[in-house]
Amino acid sequence: MNIEVNGYNICCKITGGGSETAVILQGWGTDLGVYDSVAAAISGKFRVVQFDLPGFGGSDEPREAWNVEAYADFFCCLMQKLEISRAVLIGHSYGGRVIIRLAARDSLPFEISRIVLIDSAGVLPVRTARQKMKIRTYKILKRILNMKLIYALFPEIIDDWRSRQGSADYRGASPVMRQCLVMAVNEDLTDLLPRVRQETLLIWGDQDTATPMRDAKIMEEKIPDSGLAVIAGAGHYSFLDRPVQFRNIMRAYFEIGEQDGN
Repeated sequence: MNIEVNGYNICCKITGGGSETAVILQGWGTDLGVYDSVAAAISGKFRVVQFDLPGFGGSDEPREAWNVEAYADFFCCLMQKLEISRAVLIGHSYGGRVIIRLAARDSLPFEISRIVLIDSAGVLPVRTARQKMKIRTYKILKRILNMKLIYALFPEIIDDWRSRQGSADYRGASPVMRQCLVMAVNEDLTDLLPRVRQETLLIWGDQDTATPMRDAKIMEEKIPDSGLAVIAGAGHYSFLDRPVQFRNIMRAYFEIGEQDGN
């Protein structure tokens, strides 16, 4: 179904019929359907809300570049639109960033009962000397190639070079969403982690290269009431790579038995 929030058309899906509500916040560049298995794992006990953030999946793109804080503001409006006053928040990758921002606030228009962070982003990576040199070289080349005279002489070569820069997420994004992504990946939320007061389950693939195990251990150390479940052989999409193990962890954590269905 589609709902309107602050003038944006938002793609949304609600499944399950439990007395409690859980809301899934997606990773960068995904659509809500990617998280069907996550919803199915707990839908016997929870009413599960999946939705596409603005600029993701089937939802409208922001009219200007949003940072993580702006997405958190939007999420508060979404919760009010859906009349949700209390919920478990489940976030994968970028969705984890938004949850950390929300949980660190002094006040919210709703209550977060518990948190699940799956291969969450939010910790700034440690760059090697080689990576730092690559970034400096890129910035110098970008400055030179943006000169009108240089571009006029070699337009096709420069356009080809530009099309090959950045991550796959960056290359596949629109200009506005590229700005959103750049703001997100350059923001370190480590200092906010001690302010996350809710009980938090961290689920991580030990082969995750996008948000490596180092990030998981930092979050486990700094979030006061947290525990880490590691899924062997899984990568950044641990819930897709090892669905049975992921399902078992979620059902054990939320104490979902066969009597709860699914």
